[in-house]
Amino acid sequence: MLDHYHACRAARCGLEAERAAAGEKIEAGEPVEALAEPVEQRLAHAVRRRAQSRLCRDRDAAAAVFAGDDSQPAFARIHRSMVAALSWAARLKAGLARTREVLNTPVPVLLARRRVDESLYEELEAALLQADCGVAATQAIVSSLRRKKLEDGEALRRALKDALAELLLPLERKLEITGARPFVIMLAGVNGSGKTTSIGKLAHWLQLQGRSVLLAAGDTFRAAAREQLVAWGERNAVPVIAQPSGDPGAVLFDALGAARARGAEVVIADTAGRLPTQLHLMEEIRKVKRVAAKAQAGAPHEVLLVLDANTGQNALAQVKAFDDALGLTGLVLTKLDGTAKGGVVCAIARERPVPLLFVGVGEDIDDLRPFVARDFAEALVG
Repeated sequence: MLDHYHACRAARCGLEAERAAAGEKIEAGEPVEALAEPVEQRLAHAVRRRAQSRLCRDRDAAAAVFAGDDSQPAFARIHRSMVAALSWAARLKAGLARTREVLNTPVPVLLARRRVDESLYEELEAALLQADCGVAATQAIVSSLRRKKLEDGEALRRALKDALAELLLPLERKLEITGARPFVIMLAGVNGSGKTTSIGKLAHWLQLQGRSVLLAAGDTFRAAAREQLVAWGERNAVPVIAQPSGDPGAVLFDALGAARARGAEVVIADTAGRLPTQLHLMEEIRKVKRVAAKAQAGAPHEVLLVLDANTGQNALAQVKAFDDALGLTGLVLTKLDGTAKGGVVCAIARERPVPLLFVGVGEDIDDLRPFVARDFAEALVG
């Protein structure tokens, strides 16, 4: 394994030297052969396979250690502390690796070329579209870069980060728990978007902010949804109000009463997954929202849509449909670590800029954090 690692490093050093030499020839006006991009792609795949192999080897051992089994090797016992030590910026960058690869791999000239020409902009435009940034956002980004009249690839890379950060800035908003008690957060989304898991992680994040939380198991349709939320409640040591079956509005009504009785500051309500085309289910979630308003003035104070980043441009369609139906106050974007379509955030910012409150880049309980435009742009471009 160590030999493979050193081989990868040696190969990468060779590629960097080749690119540097090519850049000098281009600057001098000399003809150069095509850069060995396929080699770099194979190198990236080799590194990825190595990481996946190590993850498979470590996963069972690490899980046993987390459960208290001290018989496992030392490397597994320190796994949790290593993960915790990673900064959020590092985890975000790792989570966006696939999207960043889509942006960087087709445009190696950003590193090797010393001149910016029209073909470079065309390649960049294609890469942005491939990363699901959308036509409108891509055209806006590339047009702003063209206006700057940049002269070299590195300047273009820096300008691209700035352009992305500027585009995404309107999405940046902090979740602020106001004076309402309890403060009600309702989550919606299509089936499989990660609502229940996001609720568990959001509850953990709120606890870190010193807030007391109560969960409402409003997904009375999906099998095991209630049990899944109860498990998250036990993991976070927060109460869960649930019913074996029945009306989701009634569950939320009971949860608000329980929150007032127990002095809980925040109620997070789960809802069943639904497609925007299922009109009767969209009417049901509107009813849940009305029940919350009757139970407490101003509730729900936040209506968040949970999006699976793997859906790409379909996520934008979901934002438009749920916003029209519910009046969304924010978004939660999950599973960024499993897709090359993280650029959909740009499409949302351009066409329906509903604030993006949280992004998720992994399965760990700490892998859901507030969205920061500059950090996201830095992680996206690298």
